[in-house]
Amino acid sequence: MRVFVTGASGSIGSAVVPELIAAGHEVRGLVRSDAAATAVVAAGGTPLRGDLTDLDSLRAGAAQADGVINLAFSNDWSNLEQGIDEEARAVQTLAAALEGSGKPFVHAGLTPMVPGHTSTEEDRDTANGPVGGRGRTSDVVLALAAQGVRSSVVRLPRSVHQRGSAYGFCSVLIAAAQKTGVAAYVGDGTQRWPAVNLLDAAPLFRIALEDAAPGTVLHAVADEGDTMRSLAETIGGVLAVPVESAPPERFGLIGRVFALDMPSSSALTRERFGWEPTHPRLIDDLAAGDYPALG
Repeated sequence: MRVFVTGASGSIGSAVVPELIAAGHEVRGLVRSDAAATAVVAAGGTPLRGDLTDLDSLRAGAAQADGVINLAFSNDWSNLEQGIDEEARAVQTLAAALEGSGKPFVHAGLTPMVPGHTSTEEDRDTANGPVGGRGRTSDVVLALAAQGVRSSVVRLPRSVHQRGSAYGFCSVLIAAAQKTGVAAYVGDGTQRWPAVNLLDAAPLFRIALEDAAPGTVLHAVADEGDTMRSLAETIGGVLAVPVESAPPERFGLIGRVFALDMPSSSALTRERFGWEPTHPRLIDDLAAGDYPALG
């Protein structure tokens, strides 16, 4: 299958592209720099210059492909609303290009936050709050099932990690601890964060591309929920800095999300698709140290 992948050289795409190529697919990856193009070529793909705001490139990539995987999202937490708006416009553009084609369209979403409940694949996306716009965009993707698109959403936890390079939300905690000399958590730290190793998440995008029925939700969740305090304590131990509670404002806009309890389950995904995580848990990757200089 010829697959168009946005975010092909990003933290998620860097694992998804090799996964697709190893399975025999051809990959055309959207890139916005020479370095990104080089990374896609090194992984065995073909680069297409552009970004999420270049709607003509999105249309061209979708038109020339047998399937689309949308992974791109801005990691600029200081401009979260802008990133959400860019993602929404990109999805609308890809949707228009794919309508009626029967092609698969896999979108990277977020596990929902359901107060007092461990979220499952059957829960609706979170449509309110700081990241509610991303949930509404995922709903748009799922609705394409009624418009002749084999659409699916792979919901990712807030911490997609790989030792030595990426830690999702925990990257913010690590950077803050490196900068301030304190490993902080919000409130009493009992709020839970789900997580998945990047190398476990990547195959699920391929599985969705190949096998998911229209309108399917999959959860790429390995750890249902580590407490924020346990994560901060692990980081503090590695960096040899004190651990303490802090107000959400210490982490900027994203601190409002840090204060929320958001455990999630992947039981239905495991049952339906035979997916089983095998790589190290978040706590294990954090405890191993080898943090990049994020601060």
